[in-house]
Amino acid sequence: MLPGPLLSTVLLPTLNAEFAAEVVAATPEALPSAAALLVPHDGQPVADVRDRPDRWARLNLLAGAVRRGLPVLAWGSGAALAGRVLGAGVQLGGAAGEWARAPRGAQVLAWRGELPLLWRAGRVTAWADPTLSGEVRAAFLAGLAETTARAPASALEAVGGEAALRAVLADFYARARADPLLGPMFAAHVTDWAAHLDGVTAFWVTMLGGGAAWRGNLNRIHAGLGLRGKHLTRWLDLWREAAQAHLSPDAAALLVGRAETMGQRLAQAKRGNAPHLGRVP
Repeated sequence: MLPGPLLSTVLLPTLNAEFAAEVVAATPEALPSAAALLVPHDGQPVADVRDRPDRWARLNLLAGAVRRGLPVLAWGSGAALAGRVLGAGVQLGGAAGEWARAPRGAQVLAWRGELPLLWRAGRVTAWADPTLSGEVRAAFLAGLAETTARAPASALEAVGGEAALRAVLADFYARARADPLLGPMFAAHVTDWAAHLDGVTAFWVTMLGGGAAWRGNLNRIHAGLGLRGKHLTRWLDLWREAAQAHLSPDAAALLVGRAETMGQRLAQAKRGNAPHLGRVP
């Protein structure tokens, strides 16, 4: 059984039957929970994508899957896209109209003249023909069945992605707003809670390696709020409760550890960088 759905950049009507699995449309948001990414032949350009934002989006999606270590099966123009993402040159010709040279370090398993018909690079498998070979498909599925776990590409992925992070944040702020110590402080400084949640989510996405969604200075943002040790201690306690309520033990420990580090930095900034003693105050 696969650990998640198969994503596809093109929803061909035969994919569900051919792969004997659920195949859904590929989006960047779906990558963390997917079992693999399929990139079928679509006959669209690969080498020259000027004025084609849709093709740039396709390239970025495929690059995101490669960075995450997601297994990828690409064929036809999809194989040329995979080659381009991995730095290979793309040329006109072949049955798909464009084909990619084998990326550096790739293992070429079959040739057709000078064209690398089947190659593998890391977790990417590419078949240059526009019609996928049944043997290649079967070998790819067998590999998926054997490998049901992969290392997260970032701390954000390790905690379950932005959706899981938002659930923790929503729970935390519900607890904080009702808290006798923290509630009044938030009420005095936050008027638009939807915007605040968006901003804090962007901050955590950035801190957890999900991209530069937030820019700012943490100490400057918290300056003038009247933070004391008791506030930081309560903040961390509520953060731990929210994380443990929504995440696995390992993911919760990761998120709490990042919060502890943040709390230490805020405490040191408040003290003028004096040495920190004991737990977060």
